[in-house]
Amino acid sequence: MSQSFDALIVGAGQAGPPLAGRLTAAGMRVALIERHLFGGTCVNTGCTPTKTLVASAYAAHLARRAADYGVIIAGEIDVDMKRVKARADAVAANSRNGLEAWLRSMERLAVFQGQACFEDANTLRVGDDLLTAPQIFINVGGRARVPEMPGLQEVDYLTNTSMLALDSLPRHLVVVGGSYIGLEFAQIYRRFGAAVTVVEKGPRLVAHEDEDVSTAIQDILEAEGVQIRTRSECIAFAPHPEGVAVRVDCTEGEPELIGSHVLLAVGRQPNTDDLGLDLAGVTTDTYGYITVDDQLRTNVPGIWALGDCNGRGAFTHTAYNDFEIVAANLLDGVAKRVSDRIPGYALYIDPPLGRVGMTEAQARASGRPLLMGTRPMMRVGRAIEKGETQGFIKIVVDAETQRILGAAILGTGGDEAVHGLLDMMNADQPYITLQGAVPIHPTVSELIPTVLGEMQPLPLLAK
Repeated sequence: MSQSFDALIVGAGQAGPPLAGRLTAAGMRVALIERHLFGGTCVNTGCTPTKTLVASAYAAHLARRAADYGVIIAGEIDVDMKRVKARADAVAANSRNGLEAWLRSMERLAVFQGQACFEDANTLRVGDDLLTAPQIFINVGGRARVPEMPGLQEVDYLTNTSMLALDSLPRHLVVVGGSYIGLEFAQIYRRFGAAVTVVEKGPRLVAHEDEDVSTAIQDILEAEGVQIRTRSECIAFAPHPEGVAVRVDCTEGEPELIGSHVLLAVGRQPNTDDLGLDLAGVTTDTYGYITVDDQLRTNVPGIWALGDCNGRGAFTHTAYNDFEIVAANLLDGVAKRVSDRIPGYALYIDPPLGRVGMTEAQARASGRPLLMGTRPMMRVGRAIEKGETQGFIKIVVDAETQRILGAAILGTGGDEAVHGLLDMMNADQPYITLQGAVPIHPTVSELIPTVLGEMQPLPLLAK
């Protein structure tokens, strides 16, 4: 059956549903197509369930440390993995079901479930239905990348999605990939009681961060018993009676690990390969990300791409901001652009890393005259009181303009405290404005003005 609409939205992730709300409120007839679970990666296999697991892991970790706080718990701390999983499933389901109910009750919105595929630049096929509209918005998200690695197809392995189906504790979890997703799962399962080894091809963890941040993160994980194997150039897999043999060519350590479970956490790829984009003439880059301009328009008039599938951000908040950019330009007459977005994100190990703007290395590479201030968390009253003093605060400023260029807060509350800096950067205010603030005591944020008051010139890099 053929049906016509004013707009089609492919995917019910973080950008699609609010866009449906704005378009229908503007009087448009809209169809939204979702092939699987409403809410996208964040609700189903990303932020919501994993941060619920982080909370359970933190409770177990704190219980083991209870004596440090003068609290006595008799006996061993046991983790009921079935109850842990049930809690994460319930939190995700509540969010997903609420979103779906809202969409299905929305006036002027038709919801279709199934795989969408382009027939041409104005037409999508969903099963037996042909849907046409002059405007099409693609919000199909991404999935775990599974690269070709020797022996991988001969063994069972997990991704961030299948990892969430576990309701028992691995004996030894081998995490392949030392970046954000892999490290979060590594600490979670170590705190649940599993032996955990992280295997990273590069010379250090989270290579996108500054080296001092990488080193501090490794120290945090190793202090909890996570084994770290970096410089693993040649990674291969083979079946083993106890699970999976993971061969690693490291500069030090045993050449083979025997894991009961293997988690692949080596990156993401967009869900664009089965959309028939070629039939619509929509171009992608070599990795499959849809090419968009600064207002998220593809090369085909009337087609936009939002969220993880456009390669312009890999987070829930950037996907939602994509919706805001499109809505502002189409409905509000306000010119908003992706390039106006100041990057900010967090790594949810415990303590978390809050990041905004440039790293120190990126700022140095810019050639600008710089100021930098740092403070270890062991000199932050709030961290001392909580007994969580790992990490540090680091802020980099342009010495001439006095604008904050970037910051890293690795420590308790770092994912929240960093927003004060992000807000100043968005307001385009000099750092001395924040330096003069009177923050609440005792908090982590109260040390930000102190750090800003101790800024020192950074020497230029030798050429």
